[in-house]
Amino acid sequence: MIRVLLAEDQAMVRGALAALLSLEGDIAVVAEAARGDEVLPAALATRPDVALLDIEMPGGDGLSAAQALRECLPSCQVVILTTFGRSGYLRRAMESGAVGFLLKEAPATELAMAIRRVMAGERVVDPELALAALSEGDNPLTSPEQEVLAAALGGASIAAIATQLSLSEGTIRNHLSATIQKLGVSNRMEAARLAEQKGWL
Repeated sequence: MIRVLLAEDQAMVRGALAALLSLEGDIAVVAEAARGDEVLPAALATRPDVALLDIEMPGGDGLSAAQALRECLPSCQVVILTTFGRSGYLRRAMESGAVGFLLKEAPATELAMAIRRVMAGERVVDPELALAALSEGDNPLTSPEQEVLAAALGGASIAAIATQLSLSEGTIRNHLSATIQKLGVSNRMEAARLAEQKGWL
């Protein structure tokens, strides 16, 4: 029996996934989590073979949870299950230790098959997403640039971003100028939106 942990913040989606997986004779959902910070405690308590993690959850995202699982419970195979088909997310997921990356719109039979495949030692990635990730190339932004752009997403002023990140306004301007140039856009809001769309933030 393959033991599965299911992390998804929307109760209806989580319930539907759990019900569909329970129809499979060789898969059992042994734990459910609605928040990112519930994943590791639930996994340590139930020792699942596979963790299905949504990316965007309150209390920490699925990529951070995947990293924590890799460090604390390396026997657990992580599959990211998301509505966001962003190629940057795929790269970050694989760097976080995930062995699978599927879109939620995939049929339930495909999900069950993916669980079996990762248990057999395979990597399972949505093929269109894999192709997009290859064509996108690497994320050109440095970690500080990503941090500043993420802070700029809400439209905060340079002074507010500087205060939030404990950096000087000059440093914030330099990072924003570099990201605008690298991404070939005309202002910081365009840069932030583009980076978010690509899954780089």
